[in-house]
Amino acid sequence: MIAGPQSPILPMNAKRLQLIDTAPIPGGGELRLFQEGEHFSIKIAGTGDLMSTRMHGSEDALAELACTRIAARPKVRVLVGGLGLGFTLAAALRQLRDDAEVVVAELVPGVVAWNREVLGAHAGHPLADVRTVVRETDVVQLLRRERNAYDAILLDVDNGPDGLTHASNAWIYSTSGLSTIHAALRSDGILTVWSAGPDPAFSTRLRKSRFAVEEIPVRAHGNKGSRHLIWRAQRR
Repeated sequence: MIAGPQSPILPMNAKRLQLIDTAPIPGGGELRLFQEGEHFSIKIAGTGDLMSTRMHGSEDALAELACTRIAARPKVRVLVGGLGLGFTLAAALRQLRDDAEVVVAELVPGVVAWNREVLGAHAGHPLADVRTVVRETDVVQLLRRERNAYDAILLDVDNGPDGLTHASNAWIYSTSGLSTIHAALRSDGILTVWSAGPDPAFSTRLRKSRFAVEEIPVRAHGNKGSRHLIWRAQRR
C-alpha cells in the first residue's frame, strides 16, 4: 500500500492539496501523486499537472477514436502507451469484445501501483479486467520487438510531439519511430496520438510514414477545459 512521504491518504472531505506519494522515473525525474478531496492528480516535479481525475475527456477520446474502428473485429490486440490514471485503458476496454487483449505499457512502476490502489476506482479498476496485460516497460521496447501485432496503438507519451518534458521520448514521434509503429500494426491498424496542441510537422511525418491522417480537436472535459489534439492515423 502507499505510504506517502508526508501524510497518509486524506479523508474524502479534505479539500487541501496534499502530496501523498512520489515515484522515480527511470532515467531521471520524479512523479508526484497529489490528493484534493476525492480527486487525485499526477505532476512531474517542477511542472504543473500532467493529468487529473477531474478531467479526462481527451484521454477517453484517445481510445474511443481508435477502438470504435476495430470494435467488431475478433480477437483484437491493442497497445496502450502510458497508463496514466487509467482512463484511456478503461475507455478501450469499454469498446472492445470479450476476446480482446489490451496491453498497457507503463515505464514508472509507481504509476501501476497507484492504479492498483487509490486511483483504480476512478477509472473503474481497468487493471482488474481479465483482458488487460500490464508491462512495466518503455512502450518503445514493445514496439521494436513486435511486427504485425496490434490492431490499434494508443499513445499518450509525455505531452505529445511538440511538448516533450523528456528528450528521450522524441524517438517515438520521429520518422524512425513512426516506421516502427507502422510495422507493429496489422493491416488497416489504427494509431491514435494524444498531444497538448497541434504540430504540423508531425502530421507531415505521419503521412510520409504511410498513414492516412486525421487531426481531431478534443476538450479535456466534455465541451469544457483545455483544448487538446488527437491524431488518428490508419496504416496504409
